[in-house]
Formats: sequence, structure tokens, C-alpha cells
Amino acid sequence: MTREVIHTDKAPKAIGTYSQAVKVNDTVYLSGQIPLIPETMELIEGDIKTQIQRVFDNLKAVSQAAGGDLKDIVKLNIFLTDLSNFAIVNETMAEYFTEPYPARAAIGVASLPKDAQVEMDAVMIVE
Repeated sequence: MTREVIHTDKAPKAIGTYSQAVKVNDTVYLSGQIPLIPETMELIEGDIKTQIQRVFDNLKAVSQAAGGDLKDIVKLNIFLTDLSNFAIVNETMAEYFTEPYPARAAIGVASLPKDAQVEMDAVMIVE
């Protein structure tokens, strides 16, 4: 078994005791991303769509650092502080992903770090 810690400056640095991602053989476990701007580590300003886009951009940066891309994500978990925003997640996801889409879950939560409205983590396979 090979294990590699993934890090990129193109995504927010870990703000705790975790790695941006860990690659084990051909599977990459991407930690949760909130809509932080990597250069400032501040929450992006704007509406929920802007936050969702920033999260996908962050996941894409970590995916690429691991040798893959969003198309290689096989499982996506979405955490929302307001599940009524799920339609906007679907709309925005269609701008970043093509079929076959990853398996996914959408979970309503009471709060997220830094008062973000959305967080996502993922599992990716790279060959």
C-alpha cells in the first residue's frame, strides 16, 4: 500500500489537523472544502452560487494536485446549511461535471466552519 499526502497552494491550506487530501494507491480522499479564497483564507463574498463555485474550484485544485480532475471523482458529499439551495448546487454542478456523474449525498447541517453555507468532500480514483 502506498500513501501520499496531497497539498497545493491553489486551494485553501488545512485549518486544522488534517491534510487537503490523502492518496492511497489509486484512491484519493479529498477533505472537506468550504468557499475560502486560497490566497487570503477568507470566505468568498457573494451569494450561495458564488460559494458553490469556489468550493468546486478548490476541489478541482486539490484533484489536480493529486493527478486527477473533477471527472475522476466517484463520490461527492455536499453539506448545506439550507437544503433549499440544493437546486443551485445541481445547476452549478452541471457547469463543472459531465456524465457519468459521481455518486453523491446532500446533507443539511446546522452550521459550517467560518459560517460558510456549503462544504463538500469527495473520493476520487486516479489510474
